[in-house]
Amino acid sequence: MKSKNLKRLAAMAVLAAVSVALASVVHFPVFPAVAFLEYDPADIPVLICGFAFGPSAGIFVVIVASLIQGLTVSASSGLYGILMHVIASSALVLTSSLIYRKHKTRKGAVAGICFGVLAMAAVMIPANLLITPYFMGCERSLVVDLLPYIILFNLIKAGINGIITFLIYKKISVLLHKLDDEKN
Repeated sequence: MKSKNLKRLAAMAVLAAVSVALASVVHFPVFPAVAFLEYDPADIPVLICGFAFGPSAGIFVVIVASLIQGLTVSASSGLYGILMHVIASSALVLTSSLIYRKHKTRKGAVAGICFGVLAMAAVMIPANLLITPYFMGCERSLVVDLLPYIILFNLIKAGINGIITFLIYKKISVLLHKLDDEKN
């Protein structure tokens, strides 16, 4: 049993590392007018983890990857970036993996990803309204003006990452579960 847990933890560490690596290599603004809203594929390994090992494993990898990314790749955004990444990615991964855990079918994966995308976009509205003015020292009215961009950005980012996850998950899950099922 310890060997299985160790292999699972190792797989989760690799997924966290891949998440950070992807964020460092691929990131670009979605809307030139709000260039700080950058797409990155960091949620793909996290979604894979949530689907393969469950919601709590997915959230754990979100937190680890967010901390590492926030202290290295995205250090300029500091605690604010870490907090917002944890909130956004947790909403996506928790919702998606909870639904997929109950319905481990293609339809369940699609439903999980769709509801996860919507959850991420919805959660980031109050998160931005409450947290952004505090950390950025700006008026809440500025954040309200940016909400259409913020909502669309989160739908696009989570949507792209969800589609890619859907397309590659089965192939990767075979490897993850093979490691998980191996005997000493």
